[in-house]
Amino acid sequence: MQTELVTNIHNQALELRVRDLLLNVLAGSSGAVDAISFLALGKVFSAFMTGNIAFLGLRVAGANAPGWVAILTSMAAFAAGVYLSTLIVKPSKGSALWPQRVTVALGASLIAHAAFLAVWFASNGQPSIDVAHVLLGLWGLAMGMQSAAVRTLHVDGVFTTAATATIILLVGDITNWSATVEERRRLAGVLVSLFVGATAGGLLLVHAPIYAPVLPAVITIAVVVTALIVFQTPRSLKLPAEFRLL
Repeated sequence: MQTELVTNIHNQALELRVRDLLLNVLAGSSGAVDAISFLALGKVFSAFMTGNIAFLGLRVAGANAPGWVAILTSMAAFAAGVYLSTLIVKPSKGSALWPQRVTVALGASLIAHAAFLAVWFASNGQPSIDVAHVLLGLWGLAMGMQSAAVRTLHVDGVFTTAATATIILLVGDITNWSATVEERRRLAGVLVSLFVGATAGGLLLVHAPIYAPVLPAVITIAVVVTALIVFQTPRSLKLPAEFRLL
């Protein structure tokens, strides 16, 4: 019994590390998506809705801003993605570190990624304005699904598609230093991953534009496969509460 408990504690610690790694990787994916969207699809974001709302306000004010259709398409598609993903993950119960339905939702988002790649390659990586709107909608849908799926994990300050809450928690912790080392590492990892993802997306778009959108799709595939391998093995022994709540 004691050996089994030690084994399960070890497995739980491993799963925590894998979960945080996957969150970082997903953040890198959304960073790449936003970099490519902004540079190639009309200066609009597919994941960072705060920026799009600001663009919408600028448009209402008559200032220089991206087009109405591009902004609204991205926002509407993101909202639709959140709605669809929430329908998928909502039945999840219990305190599983990574519920199976989160993996299902991320897997479903690959449909939007695949459609994006099909349209992107068909336009030879140089979409017209109308095609760009379609692409924004597809990626907005995928990012909305990713955001809703990650939200189900209830990891404080981590959304993978936005950094504001992460920065608030990470910097705010300096005042009382209440977070654990693991929590600080997790939050910092998300910020670094967003930066690395945006950099990688930008570099690909400059040097190999036709292949740039492949990166987020490949990342999402890797996350889904890894989650299927690591988190879908049933555990026969319940762990102490302090481990389940990490």
